[in-house]
Amino acid sequence: MQYLTELEATINDMVQKGRGILAADESAPTIAKRFLSIDVESTEETRRAWRSLLVNTEGLGEYISGLILFEETLTQTTDKNTGIAETAWQQKIVPGIKVDKGKIPLALSPGDLITQGLDGLAERLKIYKNQGARFAKWREVYAINKHVPSQSGIEANAEMLARYAAVCQQEGLVPIVEPEVLMDGGHSIERHAEVTEAVQIAVFNALHRHHVIPELMILKPNMVLPGKDTRRAQADEVAAATLKVLRRTVPAAVPSINFLSGGQNPQEATQNLNALNQQAINPPWQLSISYGRALQQPALQAWRGKTQNVLAAQQALLKRAKLNHLAMLGEYQSGMENN
Repeated sequence: MQYLTELEATINDMVQKGRGILAADESAPTIAKRFLSIDVESTEETRRAWRSLLVNTEGLGEYISGLILFEETLTQTTDKNTGIAETAWQQKIVPGIKVDKGKIPLALSPGDLITQGLDGLAERLKIYKNQGARFAKWREVYAINKHVPSQSGIEANAEMLARYAAVCQQEGLVPIVEPEVLMDGGHSIERHAEVTEAVQIAVFNALHRHHVIPELMILKPNMVLPGKDTRRAQADEVAAATLKVLRRTVPAAVPSINFLSGGQNPQEATQNLNALNQQAINPPWQLSISYGRALQQPALQAWRGKTQNVLAAQQALLKRAKLNHLAMLGEYQSGMENN
C-alpha cells in the first residue's frame, strides 16, 4: 500500500491511552441549532470563533488526540491568525475531516436511510489532505422501529461505509467508520443490542470484502442503550450490553473503539464510558471517545458568544475532557463533577 507508513503514523498519534477524539464537525444546520440554544446567530465568523476557542484551549492535547472538523473549518484561522488544523497539531491533536454529505431516504426501503457523498470522494480527500487533514469520518444512521432497519438497509449502509473506508486508505487518510444505531424511540436495550450486533456484523463483512485494513481504521459506534422514550439504563447495564456486542462483532485487529455520545448528556456519557473500561478486562481495542455535544455543551453554555467568556468556556471544555480521560482509565467518580 502506497501510504502505509503515513497511515500507521496517524494511528499511532491518535490511539493513545487516556486520549480521545473531539468531534467538532457539526454541519451548518446542526451548529445553528446548538447556537440557537445560547442565542448566538450561526455565521461564518461565529463558527470560526467557536472552533478557534476549542483548539486554543491550553492543555487540551493532554486528553484529546484527534479533532474532527467540518469542511469550512479546514480553511479558517484562529484568533491568533494560524490555521485551525495547524493549531490543533501544535498540541499533537491530529486534525481530521467529516466527508459524508448527509443522509437521505433509501429508495424502496421505507424508514431506512442512506448517506451520500461517495461521488468525487478521492478527489476531495486529496484536497483535504493538502489542507492538513490526516483522517476522515463517515456516518451511517439506523433508526429502530418495528420494521426498520431492514436487512437490505443494513447491507446498503455497510457497503457505503466500506467503500468510503477503502478510498480513505487508498488516499492515505485513516477512516473513522461510524455506524450509529439511534437511541430515539421506545425500544428496549435488548432490541438496541440486537440491531447494533446485526449492523456491526454487516459492516465488518463489507470492510473485509473491500480489503480495508482493520489495523488502520477506527470504529465509532453507539453504546447499547434503551430508547430514550422508555428509561435511562444504569452505567453497568450499558457497559455489559455494549461489551457483549463488541466481543461478538469487532475484530481484535481494530486498534480503537471511539464511542459517539448519541444523545447522552455529558455526565451520563462519561459514566457509561467509565463502566465500560472498568468491566473490560484487557480488551484487544482501546475504549475511548469521539464525543461532540457531550464534550462541547458545558463550554458552549459558558461561552454564549461573548469574548469575555472565552476562558471560562475553555476551562469547562478542559474539565470535561479530563473527566473523560479518567473514564478511559476506569478511574472516574461522579463526585469529581463538583470539583
